[in-house]
Parts: sequence; structure tokens; C-alpha cells
Amino acid sequence: MARSLSQRRPRRGAGAHRPHSVTIDDVAAKAGVSVATISRVLNGKGPVRPATSRRVLAAAKALHYVPHAGARSLSMRTTHTIGLLLPDLHGEFFSEVIRGIDGAARGRGYHLLVSGFHSDRAEMGAMFDAVRGRVDGLIVMAPDRGAAFAREDLPSVPLVHLNSARGFGTSINIDNAGGATAMVRHLASLGNRRLAFIRGPERNADAAERLRGYRSAIRSLGKPSAEGVEVAGDFTEEGGYTAAREMLRHKPLPDAIFAANDAMAIGALHAFREASVRVPDEIALAGFDDIPIARYVTPALTTVNVEIAELGRRAFELLLEIIDSNTSSNRREKFPTRLVVRESCGSQVRVPTHPQLSLHRGGGKA
Repeated sequence: MARSLSQRRPRRGAGAHRPHSVTIDDVAAKAGVSVATISRVLNGKGPVRPATSRRVLAAAKALHYVPHAGARSLSMRTTHTIGLLLPDLHGEFFSEVIRGIDGAARGRGYHLLVSGFHSDRAEMGAMFDAVRGRVDGLIVMAPDRGAAFAREDLPSVPLVHLNSARGFGTSINIDNAGGATAMVRHLASLGNRRLAFIRGPERNADAAERLRGYRSAIRSLGKPSAEGVEVAGDFTEEGGYTAAREMLRHKPLPDAIFAANDAMAIGALHAFREASVRVPDEIALAGFDDIPIARYVTPALTTVNVEIAELGRRAFELLLEIIDSNTSSNRREKFPTRLVVRESCGSQVRVPTHPQLSLHRGGGKA
């Protein structure tokens, strides 16, 4: 029988020897059982009599046997690796998600394989094929409704959907609508009556929920949704810049602009600075996500905070629960958001100019 790499005894010089490494065969011989029985006892898989189990463990302890990690993975058909599929790898949001998952995975002895599929269904299918048999579980973020996949497309491994447009099985999603509602109410509480919104991509499920929250809050404040200015965006800085340039043509200028993510809010901030429109003196500005750079721009950005790295960590925890229990799950979790008020909206509550828009104050401290 060929030896494994851990059992070979390479020569370190003439006459040099290395002490014999204890193998699973040695334990089996001492305990008087088969190698398969040793494997079942040490891996906790399969039925073994208590007396036999005690004999095996005593033999392993007496011989100071340490299972080879690679061999153990093969016997248990595990890889100690999880996969993460993202629609893109560019941007602070995705890097924070990766950071959170990777930190949690390394803490539990797992490796992380990451790939982007750019919201292309064919590319996603190719990635599903590539990870079959290579990972113990998979976290998939697929917010693009146009690239949604069917259950039969998925590899047969434990799976968690993270902010995906279509979620079956276990899923975790940001409270996008609730966060958007809180932001609109906060902006209105500061006396702003001409509110505007920079939308996210049309097919993106997160963007759709944030738009729903914005419109719902506008209606609840007694302002017809048709009066609220909406401009298309794409979740990029360039998209926010272009949308802000378009809004600058509106007369009168909106009192406050709420962008569906921080990247677009930062692009809008640059457009206003170019046009010599002062934030927050002439126009209030807010975003969503609270990416790390949001607190360092000038003025610092008021936003809806999502603990992004924590979101990634929680997705890994849910996946590990499924892996460890070896059962399927239909758990649904909503990840909370909170309002973070900084300088870009102004710190003082202005005298309200529209009674219906001054009735509500958003969640969080102003």
C-alpha cells in the first residue's frame, strides 16, 4: 500500500532517521479493530458499540495518535472550505462583506473561495458547476432580479442567500425599506419639504426595497408621491454625480436629496461642490449603507447604517449552523439598520415650512 505524504520518511542525511509516525493502521492493530471502525469513532460517524469506542480512544491516546487533517477531510468528505458568490467584487460594500465572512470563517478553521459573476445567469451557473464537490457550503448574494436562478440550478450543498432577489431555504436580508423610511422621516423632521431621491438599478432587489420605503414614507407624511422628485441611479459614484447634475436643473432646487446608497451620495456631493451649491446650507444630502468612507468625506455623510462586516459574519454563522446540523433550513432573517446623523444634513432642526412634513421624526438621534 502506498504511503501518504505524512507517512513518508525522507532522508535528512546519511544514516539519518525520523521517528515512526503513528498511523491509523497502528491504532487499529492495537485496538484490534478495522481501520473503518477507527474512522467511525474518531469522526463520530456511524454506529459503534460503547465498549469498542472506549477501546479505540484508549489505543489512540496510548499511541499519541493525531489524525492527519487532509485524511480526515477525505474520510468525512469535507473540505473546510466555503464559497462566496457576489455580483461584483468592486466597491467598499462588497469588500466589507468579504471581510466579515472571511474573519468569521478563519476563526472556525474554514477557508473562503470568492468569485464574482457580474449578475450574469450563465456566469453564475458556471460558478455553481465549478464549486461542486469543492466546498462544504455556499453563500450567494444575487440581488439582480433579472439574473435570478432556480432551485435546480444550485449545487447540492448547504446554502445561505444573502440579500438575494430570490430566496429559498435560509436567507438574510437588510431591512432596506425600514431604513429608507427612517431616513425620509428624519429629513422631513428637519423642515425639508421638497424631498428628492436617487434610485438604484431597476432590477436590483435592494434598490427596489429602498424605493418602496422612500415612497411609503412620503405618502405617510401626507405628501403625494408624484411630488417627490425621483432620478435614476446605478449605485455608482458616477451615477450619483450624473443624477445630481440633473437635479440641479430642477426649479426650485430640492431641499434634501436622499441617495439609495453612499456611493451615489458621494458622487452627488462632488457635483454640488462643482456647482458651488453648499451642503448642507443650501441642500441636505443623505445616503444608505454607511460604508467606511462616508464618515471621512466633507461634510461627513448622514446615512442609514448597515453593519456590513457583521452582515457577512451573520451569513457565515447561519451557513455553519446548516453544515453542523446536516439538515435543510427555511430560516428568514432581517438584518437591522439604524440612522446615523452627521453634518451633511445639518444638525439644527429648522422651522418647518410644511406642517404635514414636520409631524414625524425618524429613528435614531438627531
